[in-house]
Amino acid sequence: MHATDAAWLKRFPELEILIDSDTLQARVRELGEQITRDYGAHPPLLVGVLKGSLVFLADLMRAIPLPVSYDFVAISSYGAETQTTGQVRLIKDLDSPIHGRHVLVVEDIYDTGLTLSYLLGLLRQREPASLRVCTLLAKPARRQVALEIAYCGFEIPDRFVVGYGLDYGERYRNLPFIAVLQGQP
Repeated sequence: MHATDAAWLKRFPELEILIDSDTLQARVRELGEQITRDYGAHPPLLVGVLKGSLVFLADLMRAIPLPVSYDFVAISSYGAETQTTGQVRLIKDLDSPIHGRHVLVVEDIYDTGLTLSYLLGLLRQREPASLRVCTLLAKPARRQVALEIAYCGFEIPDRFVVGYGLDYGERYRNLPFIAVLQGQP
């Protein structure tokens, strides 16, 4: 375990590290290299899904040595809960058009697939040149909608996770690792 991770755990004894910061950063670099190879002469527009993907998006775009641009959408299906409500709503739309552009949606977690399916349907209507997904985490056990994911950081068990942008009640987003909040499902 990295010394920084250990220092965080002293402050947050309710956490159990699932993916440590070194492993996380190494995988983000690998994803950046793969995306760079795949897109080459066609740098994508990275579309971050707020709020959870922000930290991942920031690190990922620095791992892609192409002139990428980025934008954000905000979609909600959780509210303040630890389980999805199943109802998806768009809170913030893109600021720029995507017609004819190569778009890479950057998501924090592919869980049930309901939110991501909704977003991809919305974006396809705008006729991008290509539309792919990069997710940091995937929870196969919770899948309700099967989607094609071009890039996946880690598959994880069906546990409620926090850190590296993911939260519980707007807390824990700033952790440099992915952790399980003990006492949560």
